[in-house]
Amino acid sequence: MFLSQAGAQPRMWEASPSEHKKWVEVFKACDEDNKGYLSREDFKVAIVMLFGYKPSKIEADSVMSSVEPNTSGIVLKEFLSIVRKKKEAQVYWNEIRHIFTAFDRHYRGYLTLEDFKKAFRQVAPKLPERIILEVFREVDQDSDDHVSFKDFEYAMNYGQKAE
Repeated sequence: MFLSQAGAQPRMWEASPSEHKKWVEVFKACDEDNKGYLSREDFKVAIVMLFGYKPSKIEADSVMSSVEPNTSGIVLKEFLSIVRKKKEAQVYWNEIRHIFTAFDRHYRGYLTLEDFKKAFRQVAPKLPERIILEVFREVDQDSDDHVSFKDFEYAMNYGQKAE
């Protein structure tokens, strides 16, 4: 509740011209027969080339089910949209990780109430301590007095619209 109201939202991200060009080149390289689209297997290879991991069956199924009807695969325009969204999510996740790491001054892999107090004193010095405690308790999902990265990420994404 609190963090989403505070405006923790992903910023729109734009690919640089060179990055956009790379995506088009990867599409063309994976479309070996110049069909004008990527098959399921072509798509998997393209994702490995761009992101360094093989998409799961669930991810590939999800993408293939969203393909325009009456086409045999993913056309360039759809591919670019998919890649942009994946890159946007990656950039946003990295921003969340960076913020978490900045709060985790002792490199423990979790945040304590004291970490929260120090962070809030820097960004919102007049915020009452009871509010900081309320936020900490809300973010600490398992009530173990530690906010893991998973807890923190969940809180930062709370209230975001799913696309």
